[in-house]
Amino acid sequence: MKTAIKFFFTLAITLITQIGFCQNPIIRDFFTADPAPIVHNDIVYLYTSHDTASVESKNYEMKDWLVFSSTDMVNWEYQGAPISPKTFSWATGDAYAAHCTERDGKFYFYVSTFHKEDENSKGGAAIGVAVSDNPTGPFVDAIGKALVVNEMTTDNKHGWDDIDPAVFIDDDARLPDGQGQAYIYWGNGSLKWAKLKDNMIEMDGEINYLNPENFIEGPWVYKRNDLYYLLYASKGEKAEQIDYCIATSPEGPWEHKGVIMESVPNSFTVHPGVVTYKGNDYFFYHNGVLPTGGSYRRSICVDYMYYNEDGTIQKVIQTEEGVGAVE
Repeated sequence: MKTAIKFFFTLAITLITQIGFCQNPIIRDFFTADPAPIVHNDIVYLYTSHDTASVESKNYEMKDWLVFSSTDMVNWEYQGAPISPKTFSWATGDAYAAHCTERDGKFYFYVSTFHKEDENSKGGAAIGVAVSDNPTGPFVDAIGKALVVNEMTTDNKHGWDDIDPAVFIDDDARLPDGQGQAYIYWGNGSLKWAKLKDNMIEMDGEINYLNPENFIEGPWVYKRNDLYYLLYASKGEKAEQIDYCIATSPEGPWEHKGVIMESVPNSFTVHPGVVTYKGNDYFFYHNGVLPTGGSYRRSICVDYMYYNEDGTIQKVIQTEEGVGAVE
């Protein structure tokens, strides 16, 4: 009898331990993709796309953007769906990848969706910007029109090349009013970038074009120490993987450094998001491993990110365990 009790007690502890350390994917109540994490007031806010396609669907169905928060990187609280394409009177279609950033106490949410055919555009992918006083919204259209429409970019290869915005504020490059210079990066098939005015809702100057090695989509730009990093979804053998470049300026020139994460299981796409929180560096991405998941029903994961002494990034190891809790 004692032996049997001991056996079942050991089995229970083992199962609890395994469950406790099988964190990835971190969001299991929704199918989520395109992670965009930020840190504000010692809280991590994770902005995501929301996959709502059926199991049989052969295309994306993404009707809104979701927000989650955490103070320990393990427990994630759902904060709602504070914005959708319906937020924008000019928009139609799905809610593709987005990015949120804070400036002067306001939160600016940059989205990729599609534009109605009207006097401002003949349609195609477009980028909008919404604003809120709170990181969890609600958000409202900041300018009443798209920030980027298909007609503004000159290297169009298709009608949906203006997607996946990522915004970076360079505090080392000061504007005359003392504010950091903001940049927006986006694109599919080619990478575009432009400066933003300090109001965060207008471009400041021309649109510039880059062609990083193997670039597909999903740029993410940040600074660490004296180096600037450009991460993006790149061409793998059968599916997207993550490449990166390094520069000494957010305007480049960018030096390609290679692949930092291989293709993910059960999803053709992958999308990077990076944040430093409580002394650790974290790499967010999505895959399709949840039950009934796939390329149109994706799930966000997070693993540790490590750097070499020269600033180059070590390969990110995809794990089921994920990351440990921090206080």
